[in-house]
Amino acid sequence: MSLRHLVLQARNNAWANQVLYDAVCGLDDEALRAPYPSFFGTIPRLLNHIYEVDLFYLDGIMGGGLGRSVYDRADVVDMADLARAQAAQDADLIGYCTGLTQNMANALCDLERPAEMTRERVDHTLLHLFQHQVHHRGQVHGMLSQAGAAPPQLDDFYLDYGRVATAKPYWEES
Repeated sequence: MSLRHLVLQARNNAWANQVLYDAVCGLDDEALRAPYPSFFGTIPRLLNHIYEVDLFYLDGIMGGGLGRSVYDRADVVDMADLARAQAAQDADLIGYCTGLTQNMANALCDLERPAEMTRERVDHTLLHLFQHQVHHRGQVHGMLSQAGAAPPQLDDFYLDYGRVATAKPYWEES
């Protein structure tokens, strides 16, 4: 697997999260916190789930030792605060992927599951993390539509066409 591909996935992930949070932060409180048909029920709960799963996998990949304790946290209620926390997590993920070597990608990482510890390849775990993000961003996209908001374009995969040409964001290459 190309390590460059993982860096691009991490950069796209950060871009898509910012686009999504820009839309979410524009909702009024009633639309934001309304229940929608979804496993997670509300937009804030689903976004908190995305964030905590990111914390879980990046911690596991980096050998941080937090394990499932990342789920023992209170949800971030303010969406601007959660957007900043997600952006910091996304920057960490980009940094990790940028420094990834083939040996690191092929290595195994320990992941604490509810019933047991499991070992997974780092590159496979990263691909799972990206897939998890795409899956749940799609759910938020649908919830935005139900909230009466125009869901943002998220399927451009970080193409120039889909990006706004403003100050260079943190996820773009130097």
